[in-house]
Amino acid sequence: MKKLLYIDGCIRDELSRTKKIATPIINALKEKYDVETFVLNDMNLSVVQKELITKRNNGEIDKEVISWAEMVRDADRIVISAPFWDMSIPAALKNFIELCSIFDVTFKSNDKTCYGNCKAEKMLFITTRGMDIDTGSNLEQATPYLKALSWLWGIGDLFVVSAQNMDYVSEQEIENKINIAIADGLKIVKEF
Repeated sequence: MKKLLYIDGCIRDELSRTKKIATPIINALKEKYDVETFVLNDMNLSVVQKELITKRNNGEIDKEVISWAEMVRDADRIVISAPFWDMSIPAALKNFIELCSIFDVTFKSNDKTCYGNCKAEKMLFITTRGMDIDTGSNLEQATPYLKALSWLWGIGDLFVVSAQNMDYVSEQEIENKINIAIADGLKIVKEF
């Protein structure tokens, strides 16, 4: 069975509106893929700072972090769930990505440019936004970042499932938006 890597960046765990959308989508994907999950809230993520970079430049990379990067590299599909956070993604997700962005694992170089080394042909980003900001808006920086990351890591198409304007509507409207996003995600699952 092919492998799917699920990166759960839902900060509020079960209270997360993003997780309410992601859970049925991931459950449907489990019928097609062997799913490995990283729950970022449960991980001890080092911050990428001078000391860590110095160690990496000297060939000292934490074995656990290398195993994470290898799982990213070897996944047939990747799903990321994370809320819209300060106009982009939560710091924990950015930190996880920085840790896994390892030369000769998730990307390589030909001495002229970098190129991707990952196997995944598709990536799905599941998100919610409290504000009424569309995917593709200049104010929404999560999707452009993940598209750029897809290029760096050599991942194929990026699909986005989102619900927006979640902070300024009734509970019933929130539930309706969640159900619509789940339905959109389940349509993607058919071809994912």
